[in-house]
Amino acid sequence: MANEQLFTVAGISKLPNGDYKMRFANDVMRVKVLIKGGHEDVRLVELDEPMTKMAAADCLSQLEEFADVIAQATIADYIDSHYIKPKAVKKAPRVKIESTPTATKRAITSEVEDAPF
Repeated sequence: MANEQLFTVAGISKLPNGDYKMRFANDVMRVKVLIKGGHEDVRLVELDEPMTKMAAADCLSQLEEFADVIAQATIADYIDSHYIKPKAVKKAPRVKIESTPTATKRAITSEVEDAPF
């Protein structure tokens, strides 16, 4: 990714429409903003060290606070939708090797005509 921003807080929250979404911030006070915006079930934790979004999501998936089915599904959806697949390595173009013309072999008909079959 071009933008490898680091975050110190990560978690999930339930949107007003009922969907869950991953959240990333640099201050735990983000909880107030989310609650004021109508979010429910806001669960944010401070990370041990600043991390990228993908590293934070991987870290959250291993924590007890996010062991329930809803949290694990939210984290897995985030990782699946934001995972950047490595670009395929281009194969080298095939090189056509031209060979020099060789003398073609011809069957000697006199040997074949004298055969006993």
